[in-house]
Amino acid sequence: MSEMSKTVAEMLLRTESIAVYKDKPFVFVSGRISPVYIDCRKLLSFPMEREYIVTALAKMAESNIGGANIDVVAGGETAGIPYASFVSHIIKKPMIYIRKQPKGYGGTKQIEGILEAGKRVLLVEDLITDGLSKLRFNIGIRGAGAKMTHCLCVFDYASDRLNQHEGRDNLAKNDIALHVLANWDDVLDTGLAKNYFNQAQNKQILDFLNDPENWGRKMGFV
Repeated sequence: MSEMSKTVAEMLLRTESIAVYKDKPFVFVSGRISPVYIDCRKLLSFPMEREYIVTALAKMAESNIGGANIDVVAGGETAGIPYASFVSHIIKKPMIYIRKQPKGYGGTKQIEGILEAGKRVLLVEDLITDGLSKLRFNIGIRGAGAKMTHCLCVFDYASDRLNQHEGRDNLAKNDIALHVLANWDDVLDTGLAKNYFNQAQNKQILDFLNDPENWGRKMGFV
């Protein structure tokens, strides 16, 4: 665990951007039932933490990808838009944002801003789970004749020690490279060390990560 990922993990915990269920578990848009919920939008209300994280995202874009390989920065509706705005400003690249689906009025556009054919797009998002919402955004990008080459996220619902990288793997199948600041290994290690989680909560999260599709059923919530 790098110092940067450790710091980001602690910021997520300290700002209560990570919530562990007490009475009722959380239900994702995908239908998955989870013992935890991560809301990176909360970080936007904490100026010091926000500055650290968007600066780290921008540095990762420049070091891991390279400014010469990024033509446009994109944010996904809605949580990705502010992060993309900050990063595009720091690395001095044009920005667009992408709707989940084309709007049903006016020009019926899915992309707001200027995206020319052939441009290489960096999608900046708050977090990634299975990666399918990122691929839906990519449909709009491809429709404009451009190409999403990289995706940059604050948090990844992944674990190296569990060999669980669903989002990264789904993006890789579409030739999109994933870059993240922190994942579950970072949060669980930091959470236990700093007493944000107890052992029982840690086990529940690990059980969920091992079998996210069936965790809710096994726990009797379905």
